[in-house]
Amino acid sequence: MNETSIIRIPSGIWGLDEMIEGGFPFPSVILVAGSAGTGKTTFAQKYLFEGAKHGEQGLFITTLSEPTQWMLRYSARFGFIKREYFGREIIYVDMGSMLRNAKGEDIISFIDDKIAEVMPQRIVIDPVTIMQNMLKEEDYRMFLFDLTNHLKNWEATTLLTGEVGPGELYPSDISYAVDGVILLMMKEEDSARRKYIEVLKMRGTNHQTGMQPINIDSENGIMVLKSSF
Repeated sequence: MNETSIIRIPSGIWGLDEMIEGGFPFPSVILVAGSAGTGKTTFAQKYLFEGAKHGEQGLFITTLSEPTQWMLRYSARFGFIKREYFGREIIYVDMGSMLRNAKGEDIISFIDDKIAEVMPQRIVIDPVTIMQNMLKEEDYRMFLFDLTNHLKNWEATTLLTGEVGPGELYPSDISYAVDGVILLMMKEEDSARRKYIEVLKMRGTNHQTGMQPINIDSENGIMVLKSSF
């Protein structure tokens, strides 16, 4: 392997790796953006469980103050969820309560400490966009720049999920700082809502462009339908 070769790790999303030259760059920071109900958390969980299946350590940081048992309750219907991985291969951390009074530097320090403690190869922060409401008096864009730089210094690939508002394609404040942007979308077609995925950006990757239809089922989670034909 030459010095310019990029190490890649599988995403865990069936059909996605074919679109991004075999997987996510390692290390890197990837934004997974979409509106409510598009599958962002399912995407992130599938990514972590794919790593756990191969013996990789995962760290799931939630900013929503959701206890682990809540997450397990709603995730239990997915066949890829293995409860025995929680607390071992996948460490679940709730930082919702500390966000209420924290400054940007405190948040970054908290995340750095957890990464140093767990030493994961795969990290998820779900969702990152909620921090904007907690940092009203600070420069949110600069905070995101500092956060992504800190994450890139670790030997890990991090997924940041981001909620988008009405008429917004993706959270623009963070998209410039990350290495990749993946969009999850819902569009109304023939009186039905259909889900799509699009790789908008992936540094160092000759990625496939354009929207691809996806399906979310209880066994596999998210699947890119084009790859099933």
